[in-house]
Amino acid sequence: MMNDPLSHGLWEKTAPAAPQTTALSGDQSAMVAIVGGGYTGLSAALHLTEAGADVAVLEADEIGFGGSGRNVGLVNAGMWVMPDDLPGILGETYGERLLKILGDAPRIVFDLAKRHGMDCEAMPVGTLHCAVGESGLRQLDERARQWTARGAPVRLLDRQETAKKVGSAAFAGALLDERAGTIQPLSYARGLAHAAARAGARLHTGSRVTKAERSGDGWRLETPHGTLLARHVIVATNAYTTTPWSQIREEIVHLPYFNFATPPLPQAVRDRILPERQGAWDTKQILTSFRWDREGRLVFGSVGALKGTGQAVHRAWAERAIARLFPELKGVRFDDCWYGHIGMTADHLPKFHRFGENVVGFSGYNGRGIGPGTVFGKALAELVLGRISQEELPLPVSDVSRQSFRGLREGVYRFGAEAVHLMRTFA
Repeated sequence: MMNDPLSHGLWEKTAPAAPQTTALSGDQSAMVAIVGGGYTGLSAALHLTEAGADVAVLEADEIGFGGSGRNVGLVNAGMWVMPDDLPGILGETYGERLLKILGDAPRIVFDLAKRHGMDCEAMPVGTLHCAVGESGLRQLDERARQWTARGAPVRLLDRQETAKKVGSAAFAGALLDERAGTIQPLSYARGLAHAAARAGARLHTGSRVTKAERSGDGWRLETPHGTLLARHVIVATNAYTTTPWSQIREEIVHLPYFNFATPPLPQAVRDRILPERQGAWDTKQILTSFRWDREGRLVFGSVGALKGTGQAVHRAWAERAIARLFPELKGVRFDDCWYGHIGMTADHLPKFHRFGENVVGFSGYNGRGIGPGTVFGKALAELVLGRISQEELPLPVSDVSRQSFRGLREGVYRFGAEAVHLMRTFA
């Protein structure tokens, strides 16, 4: 994508083609302009067009170009924040509402994929959050207690059960979340785009919005080759936001995350490592994630950027780390590597903003973009259609809050992860 093999790696190599699109040209109009061709924007486009709305999507680059096409592909329920903490942060009404909508998010993702026949490797078989040591196990035990109290189908596994499901004795236990699963993330984004296009949405790629200004009772959006007049605007650019809503970027700290993928491995290896095909990650601050793709490639990732010295450092760490977890993979090569940026907010929770009259958007998914992006896009569609009020959204409206020392913190994330992986490589 964009002639950069480090941007989307394996996902671009194995995803079905995106629908045919064109750049916006000339002067056009729509009821709703959606800026951003990722999960949030495409989910909003699909739900709006299914309801009969006239929708145009303006994507600066290509469908799924941002985080939607680069992530690990874990379809998780909830956020990083502990369930019991949300009502205290957001208030009882919004806290419980957000827990409910995000708890249901994986089901909605998998239902959409099935209903629209998306070829996106959907595997609703659960995820494993793996405990590193006793402190990690205590953390997962508390998370399991809080979700179980809300009726969620989660279960804390002991060391023996975990070793059987993971194929490694490295972990003290694991939290099995049966609501969750894995998906091919770029394929899912393209599947949403195909579904939205079939429903009538106009998809314009290579159409970066450079200016937005009021025009009558609507908005006039300028792109390099055209303009779009729209009554409503949904801003769905999240971590990859530039102009004209660059304030979103001011409240987001970029956390880089990379993945390496092996070639397809023998069936005997696939039967022993993650034999039930759950996606997994651990409780370390500089975490490790691992999952299979459909063809039997093990996708192995962590925090860090594959740029400068980072590519060599993180590759050396990945080669050592994968062999420590799974000794039979010692010496395995990686065929593909890629990375992107996670948009982290100060409290690790997403935000809902109003950028002007009839201009709204969610942002700040904190590494949980697939489920939240899908259900938040649906919620924005319902808001624009008048089916729900702003007060019925899963988050309250908030002002954009600029994070201080953002550049410094991004440097700490990037080079700190590099330093940790360098030390772990030789430990």
